[in-house]
Amino acid sequence: MPRFFRNKRVVILAISFVVLVALIIFSLRENRELTWPERFAKDTVGLVQSAFHVPAQYVAGFFENVKDLKNTYEENKVLKARIDESAAVAAKVNGLEDEVKRLEAILKKKEGLHAFEPIVADVITRNPNGWYDVVRINVGKEDGIKKDMAVTTAQGLVGKVKSVGEFYSDVELLSGDSRTNRISAIARGPEGKDIFGTIEGYDEETQTLLFKRIPSNAPIEVGQEVVTSAMSDIFPKDLAIGTVEKVEPDEFGLTKIAYVKPVADFYDIRHVIVTKSKGVQE
Repeated sequence: MPRFFRNKRVVILAISFVVLVALIIFSLRENRELTWPERFAKDTVGLVQSAFHVPAQYVAGFFENVKDLKNTYEENKVLKARIDESAAVAAKVNGLEDEVKRLEAILKKKEGLHAFEPIVADVITRNPNGWYDVVRINVGKEDGIKKDMAVTTAQGLVGKVKSVGEFYSDVELLSGDSRTNRISAIARGPEGKDIFGTIEGYDEETQTLLFKRIPSNAPIEVGQEVVTSAMSDIFPKDLAIGTVEKVEPDEFGLTKIAYVKPVADFYDIRHVIVTKSKGVQE
């Protein structure tokens, strides 16, 4: 009995092999019509492929887009950093250019004041509560600075030395307290007909200096240049102060007051020149 089953399995295996070979030969024939099992199998495979192809392509495209977006984000991040860096460099260059222009103007002004032994200084501190009153500069007794020396910028007069330390000095600005900072000045007129007066105080609303004690009959006009007077015993003569913007009688009607637009910028003072005046003693 076992021998029969063993022979039976061999016969079945041989028949199966013959059928498989026949099917392979049959399937390799050209120009033949497919049998319905083959068509069914192909159609089924085609449907399955179609069903999985679109989602697979979509998923692959999605991850490809995500990768592209990530790369774009990284590139934009790098570009933004470079743009910010370029902007910072440009701002620094502009700042240095402005600083060079200021220093060139200071040096040019210094050459014009050579007869007064000018000393160039930098503003080192400024009190926010007294912004228009006093500034501190980085020169003092060791540099030959003395009280009441005139202080100018490249544009014009800004004040005088109020107090002196060994290595620094405090400068009282023209826009400060008029009770301690009066300056003899003139408004230049035609053919040497100068108009005398004094700079006393600062009008914050109009941002102008007050040119007072002008005779009521003096022909002072808008646009006239105001400079330090040769009669001053404190400041050198002809230091630029400003130009007349408005003229009106004083409160008593005995003299005139002229509002003078300063040529110097009292808000932004960085570099100054200290000059020795006639009234300063060694």
